[in-house]
Amino acid sequence: MKVCWFSTGISSFVACYLAKDVDEIIYTHVPDQHPDSLRFLHDCERILGRKITILQSDRFSSVEDVMNFTHTMNTPFGAPCTRYLKKEVRKKWERENPDHHTYVWGFDVNEVKRAENTCKALSDYDHELPLIENGLTKEEAHGIANKLGLKRPIMYDMGYPNNNCIGCVKGGMGYWNKIRVDFPEVFDRRAKQEREIGRSCINGVFLDELEPNRGNINTEVMEDCTIACQLLTWNK
Repeated sequence: MKVCWFSTGISSFVACYLAKDVDEIIYTHVPDQHPDSLRFLHDCERILGRKITILQSDRFSSVEDVMNFTHTMNTPFGAPCTRYLKKEVRKKWERENPDHHTYVWGFDVNEVKRAENTCKALSDYDHELPLIENGLTKEEAHGIANKLGLKRPIMYDMGYPNNNCIGCVKGGMGYWNKIRVDFPEVFDRRAKQEREIGRSCINGVFLDELEPNRGNINTEVMEDCTIACQLLTWNK
């Protein structure tokens, strides 16, 4: 099978749009994402002319659920929420669909190294990288989506670089200070959970100690949260 791993991000949509002879498009849903993500998914289905398979963890209901289980927020080896809510779901699908599949990914031309690492880590499968093969940047992917009449997820319009979960534990100081303003209830809940667990999202500072003027979301590097995020840090 040729499988597009869709993330409700613009780049993954364009990869699905450019790929040929795709057998299945799969999205791993996490309830912590903005509700508009599902609107975007259904709009993508309309443009792609096909249904997108939605998978979801049957062990954990949310990022908070995973944090309470693992007693951590973020680690040098990656975020446990990605491991349990996305990667574990992908591995279950692979066990139920054993074969030498071809995976389609939405890495752009500025993510060549990350794409190479993903292909190497998942060497049991073949891989296609439509954006890289066509020399497309993330910005150009947004342009393609716009020309197709696709309304992008609202998190982009709010100034976030990716359509990750609201309150992504991999965000930096600028990101979290923006969450504090846009989604104060998420900020407060995550800050409280940090204290309960005794671990912080940001290395060296708890959210309830973060000064409101720290960081700049426009200069912070934050990757799209996909099932490829932890391929180099956790066993396949």
